[in-house]
Amino acid sequence: MIPLHGKVIPLKGQGVDIGVIKISRDPNAHPVLAADCAFISNGQLPASKFKIVIAQSNVNPRDINGGVDLQLPFELDHLSEGDVVSIRSDNRLRVLFRKKSHQNSILLTERCNHYCLMCSQPPKDVDDSYLMAETKELIKLIPEDTIEIGFTGGEPTLYGDEFIALMQLVKNYLPNTAIHILSNGRAFSDIDFARKYAAIGHKDMMLGIPLYSDDPDQHNYIVQSENAFNETVKGILNLKSLNQLVEIRVVLHKQNITRLTKLCEFIARNLLFVDHVALMGLEIIGFTRANFDQLWIDPYDYKDILSEAVHILTSYGMNVSVYNSQLCLVNADVLPCYRKSISDWKNEYAPECVGCTKLSECGGFFASGIQHGYSKHLKPFIS
Repeated sequence: MIPLHGKVIPLKGQGVDIGVIKISRDPNAHPVLAADCAFISNGQLPASKFKIVIAQSNVNPRDINGGVDLQLPFELDHLSEGDVVSIRSDNRLRVLFRKKSHQNSILLTERCNHYCLMCSQPPKDVDDSYLMAETKELIKLIPEDTIEIGFTGGEPTLYGDEFIALMQLVKNYLPNTAIHILSNGRAFSDIDFARKYAAIGHKDMMLGIPLYSDDPDQHNYIVQSENAFNETVKGILNLKSLNQLVEIRVVLHKQNITRLTKLCEFIARNLLFVDHVALMGLEIIGFTRANFDQLWIDPYDYKDILSEAVHILTSYGMNVSVYNSQLCLVNADVLPCYRKSISDWKNEYAPECVGCTKLSECGGFFASGIQHGYSKHLKPFIS
């Protein structure tokens, strides 16, 4: 697990509100570049004038003749060239983008019009528009050759036209980057909003939209919102009528597992034209902890249902992936669709996994799953 936030130590009085800034470890950086970067020192001062100088946790600032503004806590020593962070006057540092990672996900808001039983980012009714402001600055600092980035919430489309403007900015700065946006899809039931989104014209921008049951009442219960099913399906239909990329995401848990095959039949018969279907294991964090007894089911106990679900979708020629699962807890017929999907910054393995010969191929666990419970049927592969 890689920490993405922490508190820096101010060395010149109060903290400094730096805002969004790129990290550099090159003491000889070009002066124009240096002026827009925070330099992380491992014991030397840079030749050029950087916006701010930060000492690594193991460096004594006195040993480098002053000139250091902040000091990192040890858990953030991993920051490397090209990463982008936000530093605020309360001394909070948040990592917004890691250049070496292919799994960067950008939080746009914690507000949401759903209240999902298993939400990993419980919604807050707050003004967090600073996240949008930071993201606008961040986009300008992300390298154009970045392979993929994601946007998440909360519900990003609650920004309305400002969300559309942000995605236009993304297209302008990152025209060749694959963009993945998590949304409940309901905003796109408004065909005019769907048309504005389609008009952005990014060649590789996909919406990941959850659908948890073929039964409207069950879906609405899981997301804790009336009429959600109808608006979500209408949103998907509108987007696909405009030739937009859409992924359906299904989180697997006790509330919907018995109808999973019926949901897959519904998708295959009514939404065959979507671009991807992801069947996803449960992340034990956020509301999932509070609703654990309602939601938790051992993946071992539904592995045959998962096999049947994958078979239904693939038999219709659909593009299917199985996310957030462990290799030893899925049947062999699922393996062609199995993906190592958990983001590196929150990925861990259980003690039982030690010695497994397929560890490098296995998706492992969310760190929260290690802490709060996982299958008792783990069986490491031994060659």
